[in-house]
Amino acid sequence: MTKKIVLIFPGQGAQYVGMGKNLEGHASYDLLKKANDVLGYDISKIMLEGPEEDLTMTQNTQPAILTHSLGLYQKAKEILDEKGIEVSAVMGHSVGEYPALVAAGALSFEDAVKAVNNRGKFMQEAVPAGMGKMYAVLKVPADVVKKACEAASTDENKVMPANFNEPGQIVISGHAEACDKAVAWITENYTEPHKMVPLKVSAPFHSSLMLPARENMATFFGGINFTDTKVPYIANIDAKRYEAGTSGDVVKENLIKQIDGAVLWTQSFQQLDEDTLCLEVGPGRVLMGLARKINRGIKVISLDKDGAFDELKEVLS
Repeated sequence: MTKKIVLIFPGQGAQYVGMGKNLEGHASYDLLKKANDVLGYDISKIMLEGPEEDLTMTQNTQPAILTHSLGLYQKAKEILDEKGIEVSAVMGHSVGEYPALVAAGALSFEDAVKAVNNRGKFMQEAVPAGMGKMYAVLKVPADVVKKACEAASTDENKVMPANFNEPGQIVISGHAEACDKAVAWITENYTEPHKMVPLKVSAPFHSSLMLPARENMATFFGGINFTDTKVPYIANIDAKRYEAGTSGDVVKENLIKQIDGAVLWTQSFQQLDEDTLCLEVGPGRVLMGLARKINRGIKVISLDKDGAFDELKEVLS
């Protein structure tokens, strides 16, 4: 089997109450306890039992996704090691880039848990409630979305593309007023069938309004140890492949820029060859859905579904 194995890690929105139960009975279940110890509170209880409103608080969601993702990664790595198969690259959607970089050897699990917990807090605190908004813009070409954002933005009120999730789904983010204006501009200027959906989010992520979070994160990273990568990774911020041996300083800089920069997921996924096997390492199957829209030829196994590890063994044999 000559397929290249690429690990893809989901971001915020993939979480659900009960996540992590499928690690029970495996050594990776210890990561839940480790995360509790690092955070000083019971994140595992929130993951396994909820309530949902606690799990959806950004500062809880992010470490929960990271912990579950790395638990699934440990299970998958055992199988890959057994077969003598090396991972050819890793990538993660937004906060998913953190577990991807743990898998790539650039960050320890403990530092990553601390980092995403603080990232969640800083993002939450960056913008007063109600000031920002995000919309999913469906079936509108990227150049039209960019034009709409430019037309709707002023020096005081800005909106920008925040997530290029797949060719037919771009998320815009920024000041509420500017977001509404961009949506109105598309309605007036784009005549093909399309749809715009306001997102239930607590802040306008990946927009220039996140600058305070970016600055806080840069300061926080001063106390975190980044090491050179051992596996190639494709970064959100520029959709570039960074080879193994990339300096920890470069990784850190990319993560800082990612907070108020756009997630170039479509462009990142387009870097993969047709003969790639992607393993979705984390809660849910969001990335499998996006993959189908970007390149149907690439097979994805979501490790968070029943029978996923048996399917993986079968595909690899």
